[in-house]
Amino acid sequence: MQSSLSLRQMSVPKGLGYLTIMAPRNLLYMRSNFLFGSRCWMIRFSAEILFKSVSFRLFSMKCDNADSEPLENEELLNNLLTMGVDVDMARKRQPGVFNRTGTNEQNLKTFLLSKGASKEVIASIISRYPRAMTRTPESLSNRWDLWRRIVTSDLEIVAILERSPESFFRSSNNLNLEKNMEFLYSVGLTRKCLCRLLTNAPRTFSNSLDLNKQMVEFLQGVSLSLGHNDPTGFVKKIVFKNPFILIQSTKRVKTNIEFLQSAFNLNNEQVLVLICGPGAKILDLSNDCMRRNYTNIKERLFSLGCTAEEIRKFVLSCPDVIFLGQKKFSDKIDCLIEEKISISQIIENPQILDSSISTLKSRIKELVNAGYNLSTSNISLLSWSQKRYNAKLKKLNTGQNVVLGN
Repeated sequence: MQSSLSLRQMSVPKGLGYLTIMAPRNLLYMRSNFLFGSRCWMIRFSAEILFKSVSFRLFSMKCDNADSEPLENEELLNNLLTMGVDVDMARKRQPGVFNRTGTNEQNLKTFLLSKGASKEVIASIISRYPRAMTRTPESLSNRWDLWRRIVTSDLEIVAILERSPESFFRSSNNLNLEKNMEFLYSVGLTRKCLCRLLTNAPRTFSNSLDLNKQMVEFLQGVSLSLGHNDPTGFVKKIVFKNPFILIQSTKRVKTNIEFLQSAFNLNNEQVLVLICGPGAKILDLSNDCMRRNYTNIKERLFSLGCTAEEIRKFVLSCPDVIFLGQKKFSDKIDCLIEEKISISQIIENPQILDSSISTLKSRIKELVNAGYNLSTSNISLLSWSQKRYNAKLKKLNTGQNVVLGN
């Protein structure tokens, strides 16, 4: 509770700066008398101080260099430059690390080298997540051992760190990590699933144990309420499909499930199939965003002559389209229509909207040049993997060259 007492501030000369003291105005009266020609000063207190318990705190010490920036650790800077670290990048990301007097950059380097990391990888890790240098050798060793319970080799961990150093160095609470690992194993999550969590959603292991328990128990309750007879299997499916689910709030997930069930008029079995499969990822969206994006999709498709049932099937067959905001969704639709692709073709192949506009444009141009008629042919290849698409394009080009040669 905030105190209603007002504060009185006074500054007392002390050396080259000022000693600032603040105290409740109604409880303490402070007055200083300075004796000219003397270095002494004295403070008289009100008699009220004898009867009331009062505490006051030193608020600040203002000195000549108070406004100057904290000095960076020169030894640290020299070490990082020698190691090939991008100091400018590191300073922008976590500037406070450079003001510390005790860092462990050399120990970190030695430790990661012993695990198979190259000097270039170590420099990259520190450049992108300089807080890694604050971890002690003991903490690093303990955390590495815990990760090895999930990840099969040191080099796999090094590869994860190279992609996402924050996943390993974000927290130093190894006890919390161990407790979460034991709990997630106990509810049926496999080593493969935990490895997926570590690489994609490492914040899961930074959560408090209570938060993870709360979400798991909530998902088990959802399973039972929808008539699923295997709550453990349900949790495993949804976590594997959406590794970020454990770092969401139960309120958000609950509200989104209820919205999907009402918006698409789904029975319990249909809801289970959706959220254990293609719809698992969209549970991460805020409910407002989900509602807004779905409304935009309906309005745009209605304007192009689609029926309500066509729109329903379109979204349910590819729920990820709900991630698309109004402009991005409309731009992709317009891009395809401009290339003589009909809206009925798009409705039948919603997965093509997963591709970026630049990818769609470049593929459409390549296919047209290869003699492929998009208006009458299958357009699903616009969303194929690059390897599979390249093979198809090569075949088309070869066939066209044969025809032209004849």
